[in-house]
Amino acid sequence: MSNDPNFTGPSTEELVFDASEARRRRKPSRMVRLGDHMKREWQLYLMLLPTILWLVIFLYKPMYGLQIAFKDYSIFRGISASPWVGFEHFHTLFNNDQFLRALRNTIIMSFYGLMFGFPVPIMLALMFNEVLNQTFKKSVQTIVYLPHFISSVIIAGIVITAFSPSAGIVNTIIGWFGVEPIYFLTKPEWFRPIFVGTGIWQEAGFQSIVYLAAIAGVSPTLYESAVVDGASRWQMIWKITVPSILPTIIIMLIIRIGNILEISFEMIILLYQPATYETADVVNTFIYRQGLQGGQYDFAAAAGLFNAVVAFTLVMTANTISKRYSRTSLW
Repeated sequence: MSNDPNFTGPSTEELVFDASEARRRRKPSRMVRLGDHMKREWQLYLMLLPTILWLVIFLYKPMYGLQIAFKDYSIFRGISASPWVGFEHFHTLFNNDQFLRALRNTIIMSFYGLMFGFPVPIMLALMFNEVLNQTFKKSVQTIVYLPHFISSVIIAGIVITAFSPSAGIVNTIIGWFGVEPIYFLTKPEWFRPIFVGTGIWQEAGFQSIVYLAAIAGVSPTLYESAVVDGASRWQMIWKITVPSILPTIIIMLIIRIGNILEISFEMIILLYQPATYETADVVNTFIYRQGLQGGQYDFAAAAGLFNAVVAFTLVMTANTISKRYSRTSLW
């Protein structure tokens, strides 16, 4: 230290700044750290490469074609040479009665599916968790999981046969009570219940696996403490199991809300017919008819882009609300 009385050392702020600057200089940048990590774990990144290529080729590269929603697209001119028309297709879309009908049907069927279909996997998981006989449990699980692995074409064939007015089991049963056979799949008022019920039957069992995995992560000590306190099985379900898997339920609900406009396209194509367009036609089938069958690719692209924007908005909104009120979110 200098003996000069006029000497003034560096201030505290200067020392702190110098120390932080020295640490910053010693600390490698994020890109350098990433490069070092890639060198050390190059095998993992090599395994990840096919997935990245798949995402780029099949998910991100096709986004280039979204611009045809704003163009008067011609397959002979190509995307780049087709003239821009701005929001003309969207204006036409929102003034199209068939699209508005399809949008309304999509929302109604998604709402029914969310109301009646979302709780079923949760209830199945809770019931499976209470079954003590492992042989019976595995047998029932196999039965309820099986429809998920069956082709939609076969499922649609089963539904058509079951509701057939001549040999269907449904009409056979109601015939025992003196009711005349009904051709359910030609009645617009019956399409939504049949479609929603088919979706629940096909997917509820497989979707319950997520909740069973969440239940398996609940600490057994919680149940042991509840038994000591004299809690019944019903009380343990509502006081321990359900609150423990609530974050998983919220995450699955957010994903389900984001897919509210994504109706099972294949199943509707296989089951609906012009007689049931009134209640069966949805946004995806409308896009299919206009784009592939009608050749209006630009108009169909506008409808698809609208569908994607609405889904993105719903996911963001649901995630924000969930994060604010339950502190559980996708990100």
